[in-house]
Amino acid sequence: MAQGSIKTAIVTGAASGIGLATAKALQAAGYRVFGTSRKLAPDKSNGIRMLVCDVTDEASVAVMVETVFGETGRIDLLVNNAGFGISGPAEETSVTQAQAMFDVNLFGVIRTTQAVLPLMRAQRGGRIVNVSSVQGLIPAPFMALYGASKHAVEGYSESLDHEVRGQGIRIVLVEPAFTRTAFDQNLVRPDKPLDIYAADRAGRGKFLSEVMKTADAPEVVAKVVVKAATAEVPKRRYAAGPKARQVSLLRRFVPASAFDKALRKEMQLPPLA
Repeated sequence: MAQGSIKTAIVTGAASGIGLATAKALQAAGYRVFGTSRKLAPDKSNGIRMLVCDVTDEASVAVMVETVFGETGRIDLLVNNAGFGISGPAEETSVTQAQAMFDVNLFGVIRTTQAVLPLMRAQRGGRIVNVSSVQGLIPAPFMALYGASKHAVEGYSESLDHEVRGQGIRIVLVEPAFTRTAFDQNLVRPDKPLDIYAADRAGRGKFLSEVMKTADAPEVVAKVVVKAATAEVPKRRYAAGPKARQVSLLRRFVPASAFDKALRKEMQLPPLA
């Protein structure tokens, strides 16, 4: 492949987990890959270049995008993967804590997207893959604010896709279910716990411990990201992994009452009255 024909990809949150697996998969697919992390991380052995980028800082995002463009002269793909979750009852989470999460999960996506759109428009093409979650499609008890951030990413992505499609740019969603990464270990706990939720909090911890035993490997998600990035005519959204596909189908075709009943049973919540 000639140097000029090599496509350039940026993957945010690429130090570990889904982001690192995605960066490796894209590199194997022929992309020149730049990964980002909040703190300086070593370049990966397979040629992935790591850059510092804090997606909550517009200036940091601008410097990162300028660096990539300065070295390659193009940006063909942006994978918005950086994010974190808050696990616990919504009432226990302060607005300040929720705002900090939205600043990464939603506004971080907006900042990086707005930074690359003019460059993609000038080169008459590009693709942005936003890593969402099945919790952007369904109710998310005890992760209500994380779910809300992903619902917001879904709405933003679908709407923006209509706006820029005529410019040769597509916005695509990838929706994983639970994935075997450090995500669950790094979940932020609510900052104002209430006694009334103590039993629910313990039950949630047990549920997460069990579900992670059969969670998908990050490489499962990475493979779907590559598919979303390279499809000639991409779908609007891609469920990543068998559990995510099952949940997506159930959400679309099962009556709400039956879906809620199944959800509560899966999460070991008391049956609906």
